[in-house]
Amino acid sequence: MAPLSDLVPSEGIFTDGDWVESKDQDPEGYVRLTQLADVGDGFFRDRSKRSMTSEKADELRCTFLQEGDILVARMPDPLGRACLYPGSKRPAVTVVDVCVIRTGQSGVNNRWLMWAINSPQVRQQIHSYQTGTTRKRISRKNLEKVELAVPPLAEQHRIVEALEGHLSRLDAASVNVKRCTTRTDHLWSATLNSVAEGVLPGRRVTSKTLYISEVAEVSGGIQKQKKRIPIRNAFPFLRVANVARGRLDLSNIHEIELFDGELEKHRLEHGDLLVVEGNGSPDQIGRAASWNGAVKNAVHQNHLIRVRPGNLLLPRYLELIWNSPLVINQLREVARSTSGLYTLSTSKVKAVKIPVPSLQDQMALVESADTWETCTSSARSSLQHASARSKSLHRAILSRAFTGHLVPQDPADEPASVLLDCIRAERQAQGGKPKRARRPRKTVTADAPPPPPASSTLPSTTAVQQELPL
Repeated sequence: MAPLSDLVPSEGIFTDGDWVESKDQDPEGYVRLTQLADVGDGFFRDRSKRSMTSEKADELRCTFLQEGDILVARMPDPLGRACLYPGSKRPAVTVVDVCVIRTGQSGVNNRWLMWAINSPQVRQQIHSYQTGTTRKRISRKNLEKVELAVPPLAEQHRIVEALEGHLSRLDAASVNVKRCTTRTDHLWSATLNSVAEGVLPGRRVTSKTLYISEVAEVSGGIQKQKKRIPIRNAFPFLRVANVARGRLDLSNIHEIELFDGELEKHRLEHGDLLVVEGNGSPDQIGRAASWNGAVKNAVHQNHLIRVRPGNLLLPRYLELIWNSPLVINQLREVARSTSGLYTLSTSKVKAVKIPVPSLQDQMALVESADTWETCTSSARSSLQHASARSKSLHRAILSRAFTGHLVPQDPADEPASVLLDCIRAERQAQGGKPKRARRPRKTVTADAPPPPPASSTLPSTTAVQQELPL
């Protein structure tokens, strides 16, 4: 066992990123500024587009990243996640909330250390060292205290090879699960469009295009106010959070005080369609679900619009076409505002046009869609189980890798204590802890890519061709 700080040799670094403020950044700068968003759980995300000039990086004495450096996020989510910096054509630095660990040539295997930091055992230690209330974080000094079980260097190499082989196959399976999930969603979307277009096996039904106001009653809900006291004359109160697209989430229902006449006016009836009034995402605007009467005497907030179908509409048919791409696209147009927000109102909902076939044809369309929904629901359930299983396997593989159960141990391996003693001796000879690797001042005077070193050689065309697969 050894603390994380003891695994970094004198030639390596163990440091926080740099304090780079907004005023220090320049979108035209040549130096890339990596951020927390770039640090994935075992992989580099490559999301940040921030930059700064070489002059500013020199002025701030920034630590420049090297390919193979371990980046550790000191803030969630999750806290302590680590990845390897893959290198870049541009020089790069990172922000202060990302810790940089460089193991050098004489330290531990950097890939082994990165995966060890992401293991459940180490993640649990990191959690115990976290501080803060609203914004959890771990300091670099506390990160240095985290202890790891260090195997011989040769075993570290074997662990990395086996671990990454398993994770590669698991990642490929996860990609297939996501692809199947997307295809399932597309299938259901196509089913909803078939309902809206009146497509049945072997025929297409005839419909009239009518305004919602002609076939349904549209009304708003109750505004939550301080004068309403939930513990007095309280009734179930549905909110935007309770309405997903095509389904209700009744796991958390609030209550609200109602005044005289409000229950009779706003009480939900079986088959009422609840439409979300506004949402920051245009993909979620107008999402709706039918009320199933699961809770007695329920009312809804003013950010939900109630659409109560009349005699010409089946509630289930209305729910299906409302969540179809045909109606969703129409809702986006009417909800769009000059400010860039997407908001519906009762008047906008009343102006929505929908196809209205006969009740008999509506029933046939509903039955056809419900058949497909059974299939897609079963597929989604299986895919969700597979996704959860994938995450569980990922944790289990990491756990086995760092408890000595993933690869065989070889008594002939040089003991890990020898490696640790060498690191300790080198550091003592150099004066203690590894130093920060800062770039010397004025090494790059122009904000342009530096020329390659004179000693560097590029592979010949023949050599490159020999490396290509046949």
